[in-house]
Amino acid sequence: MTDSRTKVLLDNLAFPEGPRWHAGKLWFSDQHDGWIHTLDTAGIHEKVLAVPAQPSGLGWDPDGHLLIASMLDRKLLRYDGDTLREEADLRQLAPHHCNDMVVDARGRAYIGNFGSDIEGGEIPIAVPLILVEPGRPARTVGKDLQFPNGCVIRPDGRSLIVAETYGARLSEFDIEDDGNLSNHRIFATLEGAVPDGICLDAEDCIWAASPISQEVLRIRAGGEVTQRIAVENQAYACMLGGDDRKTLFICTAETHLSSVTLAKRTGRIEAAQVEVPGVGLP
Repeated sequence: MTDSRTKVLLDNLAFPEGPRWHAGKLWFSDQHDGWIHTLDTAGIHEKVLAVPAQPSGLGWDPDGHLLIASMLDRKLLRYDGDTLREEADLRQLAPHHCNDMVVDARGRAYIGNFGSDIEGGEIPIAVPLILVEPGRPARTVGKDLQFPNGCVIRPDGRSLIVAETYGARLSEFDIEDDGNLSNHRIFATLEGAVPDGICLDAEDCIWAASPISQEVLRIRAGGEVTQRIAVENQAYACMLGGDDRKTLFICTAETHLSSVTLAKRTGRIEAAQVEVPGVGLP
């Protein structure tokens, strides 16, 4: 089923990414503009925090502090409401820009990265996720992921699903007690679409934003697509939120190229109502 009815909640953004529903608000990064924003259910929009090296994935630790994947300098940052500081330097583990991430209930951050300078013409390479956990050195977990992008953790905290954008598939891992990832398997392989940002609903289906097909897809384990929501531009990320978590927020833009996004500012936050609420993290 294809549904093209979305409502534009906010526009004139450069490149919105990493949407999260937290404390009654939608949080998201405007990557190329270097800001983190919030948008509440009343439509009140706020620019919260400047992150000069481009913010991407967002999450919160058990103390309620905001964790930020900072792309260009390949760092994990922490913001306590007053001070922005470095939590971990990931340059030795991330060969290129950091990207999306998910933070679990213990405050452990699983972070993806580009792997190589794809926009500059380098060949894509497989990379693991990076795990940053409180009180321990950052390390890599999982392996052989083709551009690991959006991630989700099931409500029981025992498994992680990651979008492999250049693999056109969703992969799944078991989360061990020590944070390591094991039992790598395929959740779904996609045809005619590529997964970017993802979220999870209460029927164990993944919503995945697909830029190349200009839509967001609802995917069952095994690959069946049960619903498609078309958008005018390209869909880069999605998040189930709202008071009942049945609002699907979608980050869209004409392109991901920063030379265009900053000049044209076609980025939008769009929304559609769905029947099954969101669960899990983020």
